[in-house]
Amino acid sequence: MHQDCQGDGPVTHLARGSPLSPTLPRKGGGSLSRVLTLRCLAWVVASTTSIFVCTNAPAAELALNTMPRVATIDPRFQSYNIEMVEVTGGRFWKPYAATDTKADRFAMRAPIDLGDGRLRKLAAALAPAYLRVSGTWANSTFFADSDTPPATPPAGFKGVLSRQQWRSVIDFSHAVDAPIVTSFAISAGTRDAAGRWTPQQAERLLAFTQSIGGDIAAAEFMNEPDLPAIGSAPEGYDAAAYGRDTAAFRAFMQRAAPSVMILGPSTASTGADAAALLTATARGVDAISYHHYGALSARCDGDRTPAIALSDEWLARTDKTLAFYQALRDRLAPGKPIWLTETAETACGGNRWAASFVDTFRYLDQLGRLAKTGVAVVMHNTLAASDYGLLDERTHLPRPNYWAALLWRRLMGTTVLDAGLAPRPNLHVYAHCARGVPGAVTLLVINNDREAPRAFALPAAAQRYTLASAAPEDGTVQLNGKTLALADADQIPEVAGKASAAGTITFAPATITFLVVADAGNANCR
Repeated sequence: MHQDCQGDGPVTHLARGSPLSPTLPRKGGGSLSRVLTLRCLAWVVASTTSIFVCTNAPAAELALNTMPRVATIDPRFQSYNIEMVEVTGGRFWKPYAATDTKADRFAMRAPIDLGDGRLRKLAAALAPAYLRVSGTWANSTFFADSDTPPATPPAGFKGVLSRQQWRSVIDFSHAVDAPIVTSFAISAGTRDAAGRWTPQQAERLLAFTQSIGGDIAAAEFMNEPDLPAIGSAPEGYDAAAYGRDTAAFRAFMQRAAPSVMILGPSTASTGADAAALLTATARGVDAISYHHYGALSARCDGDRTPAIALSDEWLARTDKTLAFYQALRDRLAPGKPIWLTETAETACGGNRWAASFVDTFRYLDQLGRLAKTGVAVVMHNTLAASDYGLLDERTHLPRPNYWAALLWRRLMGTTVLDAGLAPRPNLHVYAHCARGVPGAVTLLVINNDREAPRAFALPAAAQRYTLASAAPEDGTVQLNGKTLALADADQIPEVAGKASAAGTITFAPATITFLVVADAGNANCR
């Protein structure tokens, strides 16, 4: 053994040569000794029966009772997408076959059964939420406002949405407490001889929705105008054309559905085109909407691997995208809320490990980061399609990200606090008022280091919920050591915490922990 003093006091290290030796170099982080922080972190030696912590790490480091409020999120902050092409049926991102290294990009699929009992039960457990029905395919989908929809799309469209299919969306929305967010067709079939967008299709869809008691909470004019070629926009579509179209759309919505929030621009990039599109519409929207994917999946020739999925650099990519849109919002539309209306592990259906615990670090870390920085709503893509779905698209069985979403829903409230911990490599701590417990605080603690434990002192007892996986890429996840799975009759298992006394709490490598401190006494949480 040897000691290394850094900051306020000594830390006991394993001798060089131990499997967890703090002085061995690591990829992307230098030596572990550089990330030692003495106030509330400590190394815990998992391979022995002893625990070594900073000798003077004060328990009061986490001042639970005085953590300040830094943001308030929408009660439906955690939301999800069902793509329009899922509703109508059509070609969508094909799930990876078990033996493929790279799947074909698309596969034909039948319309999703939104009356499926398991799907409804699992979606309802995430309520309240928003249900976004949009995506690239929505830009060119014809709403057949009759009981006998055409067998093929009319000229200027690529898909057909029937009354019955849209009614199933509305019924699902009511059943799972998820008001609808949508966008409208903008393809050639919606345009006049001069190429200007006309609202007839949108008007028919809104009128039918209202006639059967549907609830559209918010709408975007179109999906991803920064990708006009693949989004069925006219040739040469630019910010000027988009500004003209969105002005017509806004005037139409004020007349036809004045209570519906208008979102925009629904862009996915961070370059000059996205900036120009937002500039063209910022003053006419109620909230700024954007999309974020950290990279492309293997389907679209992306080169990400599971090795980077827990890295600080990968997790921080969502910050860079948000910073781009925040800066534009602050300049063009100060004070307007920001909604992330589409996000997942990677674009193009996600990589194979998007369906595994490997991606759960990104899923929860992104929610924690964006809530703290004031994003009002985050909509995961998708609920149950392709590899990035929260549920398996064939069986609707939960994936690890679903269980993470369920814990977030049950434990994290809408008041966001500042945990007061300085940034540390491979340790991310977020604090919210606990859901439904006055004065209580919930901490979300993410140890994204694959090798080294982390620890800090907690001044009060807590209920602990730790997610881990013995085989992170196989699609299973354990809560406090027990594998999460549906019980008989699709019953969601009891999600119970484990009592944890005040004092030093250790977080094993590659784990995610929620700590609910009932006696935090935080006045912001009453």
